[in-house]
Amino acid sequence: MIKRLVGLSLLLTIGGILLLSFKTTKSPNLDKYSTAGLDLYYIAPNFDEIEDGMSDSYMSPKLGKSYVGFKEAVAFKESRGDYGVVNQFGYLGKYQFGKGTLAMIGIYNKNKFLNSPELQEKAFYANSSRNKWILRRDIKWFVGRRMNGVEVTESGILAAAHLAGPGAVKKYLRSGGVEGFADAFGTTIRYYMKRFKGYDTSFVVPNRKAKAISLIDK
Repeated sequence: MIKRLVGLSLLLTIGGILLLSFKTTKSPNLDKYSTAGLDLYYIAPNFDEIEDGMSDSYMSPKLGKSYVGFKEAVAFKESRGDYGVVNQFGYLGKYQFGKGTLAMIGIYNKNKFLNSPELQEKAFYANSSRNKWILRRDIKWFVGRRMNGVEVTESGILAAAHLAGPGAVKKYLRSGGVEGFADAFGTTIRYYMKRFKGYDTSFVVPNRKAKAISLIDK
């Protein structure tokens, strides 16, 4: 028994010596893994904070809540007011029109549209006029109510129609805000109704057949 204990002790001693012989004499440099000076605290913003940030919002003190103020605010959100821009999804100009919408208001020449600020302004009015006619009953029924925490206004409805189309806005309003819509960038009807509420859009006359360009001008 004593011999066994001595033998075991000897083995442990030898093993310890061998382990110590493999220990590196150079300490690793952990400086590059240091978190000193770094901000390790991050709080994810909630939905309302993202919507209410408005870091790219536009508001002209001179234009205020007029129709011109309304369209310039929409333009700033859409393209920063750039008449010549075409985004990655093919939307065109200052107000970022799709080709289908342009065709409905009589515009078929992309280059002519991009090179004509006057035509783009006519296009925005014509589209707003057409949308206002399509949504005339919804404007009458829902303006003044609150939906998903946002006051419904005529300008908010028209802005949302510019974003999503009048059909989507009609579904949103008539479903009590249940049937929503988000574009390719995640922008919602609710967001546009909130962002562009309270402008005076009485200048826009409802017109089912509104066109930005006449047959003579084609």
